Amino acid sequence: MAHINYTETIEQLKRLNSNLFGKDFLITWQKSDDDLKQILYVAELLRYLRDNNISTRCFDSGLAISNFRDNSTRTRFSFASACNLLGLEVQDLDESTSQIAHGETVRETANMISFLTEIIGIRDDMFLGAGHTYMLEVGEALNDGFANGVLPQRPGIVNLQCDIDHPTQSMADLLHLKTTFGSLENLRGKKIAMTWAYSPSYGKPLSVPQGIIGLMTRFGMDVSLAYPEGYGLIPDVVETAAKNAAQSGGKFNVSNSMEEAFENADIVYPKSWAPYHVMQRRTDLLRNKNVEGLKILEKECLAQNANYKNWECDAAKMKLTKSGNALYMHCLPADISGVSCAQGEVSNEVFEKYRIPTYVEAGYKPYIIASMILNNKFKNASEIIEKLHSQKNKRVV
Repeated sequence: MAHINYTETIEQLKRLNSNLFGKDFLITWQKSDDDLKQILYVAELLRYLRDNNISTRCFDSGLAISNFRDNSTRTRFSFASACNLLGLEVQDLDESTSQIAHGETVRETANMISFLTEIIGIRDDMFLGAGHTYMLEVGEALNDGFANGVLPQRPGIVNLQCDIDHPTQSMADLLHLKTTFGSLENLRGKKIAMTWAYSPSYGKPLSVPQGIIGLMTRFGMDVSLAYPEGYGLIPDVVETAAKNAAQSGGKFNVSNSMEEAFENADIVYPKSWAPYHVMQRRTDLLRNKNVEGLKILEKECLAQNANYKNWECDAAKMKLTKSGNALYMHCLPADISGVSCAQGEVSNEVFEKYRIPTYVEAGYKPYIIASMILNNKFKNASEIIEKLHSQKNKRVV
């Protein structure tokens, strides 16, 4: 991360009119522009303090509950790092070893894990139409527990990926772009190609591409979404992206050509996902525990994917981008041709060129999550940051 000017950034933060205190962070397009900017500025300031060996512990005690209902590496460790950065202790909720396995209700679980809890991070992206709904259900249970005096405070919720959005990823990506291009204003007019890419697996969530088109259209960018025919996203999210672009003065285009999307792009984001209609079928089969049906669906989808092996981010396609030198982005892990699979989303040549930048991209996520937590729990984020800065307690003595 490039060095920021502390005084300038804290003053920018003070000028914002955000509404993050006590509010769950679930979907980026439900937040105001100032809300999003506040998350970015606080993330930058937390990184500044840590880089200067200043402690960012604003909690003396308290739990952060990590509820991952799907596998994760980057987001799981980013959440743990973020909580530790602020002074919270992380406790994993393993549903297979809890009373949830015996039929405990969401309402009861949410209250039982929250007596001394400050924040709950939830990843639930397996079932289309269920992940975001589950987070809302947990939130309602927490509201009920707090209103009835069961809980001394209402823990906040951070969406660590659901079926609709992946806000910690897209916000980390936005901070990566802000840093790379110098400012949010410099992103206006920049073209980002969010494209489907071939993968030898199926069932990848829609939330990353949806998060990108839903967020980057907020900042006047030229967002080009491309996928093979039949691989569309949730229609409501696509409609939201178009509205965002119209309001911000940006552009939003949908095509069935990877080459067209890459043409003159400043940034490319080739990423596989399962078609919307496939995820709908998959959800029904999973809920009904139809193992045979899932096997049949997987076979169909892999055969369909194989028709589009040419949807690979390779050197030839990168030459189509602006000056042949667009920034390559990926949420990781990427399906790298000849490395992690025989043929995948990106050629080894392209990935190796951008491998370190993708690691840098991932490194913004702990600070984004920490910012979401801090802004949820403290009414005046700038006051907290200034207090930490003035105290200058050393993180490492």
